[in-house]
Order: sequence, then C-alpha cells, then structure tokens
Amino acid sequence: MSTRWMAWLAAPGLLCAQLAIRGDVVHTMAGPSIRNGVVLVRAGKIERVGPAAQVTVPTGYSTINAAVVTPGLIDAHSRVGLAGYLNQAHDQDQRENSAAIQPELRAIDAYNPRETLVEYLQRYGITAIHTGHGPGAVITGQTMVVKTRGNSVEAAVVVPEAMVAGTLGNDAKADGGKSPGTRAKAVALLRAELIKAQEYAANTKPDKARDLRLDVLAQVLRGEKPLLVTVDRAHDILTALRLAREFKFKLVLDGAAEIHQVMDQVKSAGVPVILHPTMQRSGGDTVNLGMDTASMLAKAGIPFALQSSFESYVPKTRVVLFEAAVAAANGLGFDDALGSITIGAARILGIDKRAGSIEVGKDADLALFDGDPFEYTSHSVGVVIDGEIVSRARQ
Repeated sequence: MSTRWMAWLAAPGLLCAQLAIRGDVVHTMAGPSIRNGVVLVRAGKIERVGPAAQVTVPTGYSTINAAVVTPGLIDAHSRVGLAGYLNQAHDQDQRENSAAIQPELRAIDAYNPRETLVEYLQRYGITAIHTGHGPGAVITGQTMVVKTRGNSVEAAVVVPEAMVAGTLGNDAKADGGKSPGTRAKAVALLRAELIKAQEYAANTKPDKARDLRLDVLAQVLRGEKPLLVTVDRAHDILTALRLAREFKFKLVLDGAAEIHQVMDQVKSAGVPVILHPTMQRSGGDTVNLGMDTASMLAKAGIPFALQSSFESYVPKTRVVLFEAAVAAANGLGFDDALGSITIGAARILGIDKRAGSIEVGKDADLALFDGDPFEYTSHSVGVVIDGEIVSRARQ
C-alpha cells in the first residue's frame, strides 16, 4: 500500500472537495472496465472518469490509489437499521406483530442511522441499502433507501418511502390461530384491503376522513410505490402476478426461491426480482432455492438484484459482496454479479440516476479494493460516499 494511500486512510470522515482516485482497474458499470483509470470527484459528484492517459489530474486534487475501483455497492433488500446487532427486543423494529396488514408503518420512523451494522456493511464497500419492514405478515410496512453514512435519518436518506413490503405463502400466516391461517385467507385479506383503497381513492368528497392505511395502498394502486412481495413457492409467485394484473400495481418479487419453475410467466409480466441471498439456507417455502438461480435470471433477461435479507441471529445481516461472489462462481460470472449489487440494484430501486455506476454527474459513491472484489483474499481498503472518505479499515 502506497505512502500516499496510507496518509489518506489516516483521515476517515474527511470531505474532499476535489479528489482523484486512481485504479489499476476501474469497473464503471456503464461500459467496459478501464485499465489504469482515474475517477475525478468534485463537490461530492463524479466529475470525470477515463484512462489515466486521457484524464489529467488538476492541481490541488488529493490522490488515492487502489487496485480495483467499483461503484459503491448496493444492498437491494435489508433490515439493517431496524434490526440491530444486539439481537434484543429494544433494537428489533423490523416487524410489528399486532396486525396482518399495516402499510402505514414507515421505515423512516424506525431507522437508526447509528446502528453498528450500518458501519459494518459500509466497511465492505456497501454505500446504500434498501431497508425497512421485513416479511412475516401480509403487509408489514414501508421501506426506504439510505446511504450508509450520517448520524441522522435526514443525512442518510435517499428515498424516504420506497416500497410497501408484503408477504405471500407460508410466512404470511399468523401463529396461534390468528388470521390469516391459510394462503387463501391471506390473499383474501389483501384483496379486500386493495378494494377498500380503490373506493377510498375514488372518493373525492372534501370532507373525506383521512385513513393512513388506505392512503398508502392508494399510492400503490396509482403506481407511486411498488408492492414488494416476499414470496418463494412457484404457485405463490403466480398468485402475486395475478394480483398485480387484477389491481394493476407495480410488483417487485422478493426472495423467489422457486422462480426457476415459473420463469416464462415472470418474464412475460415484466416484473423485476430482488433475489434471495445466494447462500441462504433452504427449508420450508425456500426448500428449492439454488445457488445458480441468479445465473438463470441473467440468461432469461429478467432484471434482478441480490440482497442480504435477514438473519435471525447475530450479526443479523449477510453481506451482499459475499453473496454476489458465490453467485459469480455458480454461473453468473463477474460482470453480472457486480451488476447485481450496483447498477442492477439501482435500477430496481429507482436510484440509477444517482448511484450504481461511475458516470459523470452521479454521486461520488465508490468502493476501493486491493484485489478482485470477489476473491476471498481481497480486502475493502476504502469507501467514499458523496465525496467523503468514510472507511479506511482492512477487514
């Protein structure tokens, strides 16, 4: 590691108005990788990117060197910030168990930007996460997109209300004889609530009483927020597609362990997928998941991204860098694997104008490595978010 690089690593949290990052390889995710590339950063944005022979570093720019530079990594679905690393009741806000349908619950009202897991993910090059209420009921609440920096929600937030999270299949059932007790009941509850939302939206009387729950579902029906449905069994995936057709809402499939059995239907519907973690353990509805599912989606041309999902034990989260590495080794390949945690994730989350690739005008979110990011002997040696050096530690 160079002396200059070591000097800059000694100053995490330093906002550099003008920064030059040199990489032996720069994976822009907006075109071919650049050998001996340079990324210029000014005022928190990408100012220029290209081969060193074509990009002159202006006087006054601080320089960082790395073996590999990628866009900041994006975790397409997480619970971090609502689920804390202590695994105690006081830091577990990812699911409210009092009712089956609660779309009015906002992730922004529960997210803790100072949660230790946020910094934990940041150190691996993850600069943005799509987090919020997790599966386990028919509708559990809303999600949000945040940067992995900042000591307040306002400083971290990118999209305050991103999607509405729901569940179909066995995990949507309630315990202890509560409703819903079957798949059919869960779908009936959701359909009834969507019909109420249709009627609520159609009511334009000035004295209409406001209903927070129906407000959110009306936004789903108007296409303002996608419905993110965690669903794994093939027949439950088809149920989700049927509901999307019936009510004409934007659907994003989450998990989708058995999607390989209904690939044609999903592709025909034009629905994107936030796929289960590559190394997720199988069982129950996920008994038929596979490490090669991501490669199948890539070959089929179905838009997808990888996620960390949720762990019921400490440290309460996976790391998408590792999930993508294993997917790359199971047929996905390097470029598609990196795309699944950068530009592919950004497109599904609707933040691709700001993040996901190294292009002029985008946020200066960058991950720096001392070797191939998917090689287990490599390390994340630096992270830049909005032009700020936020991480410097080797793993």
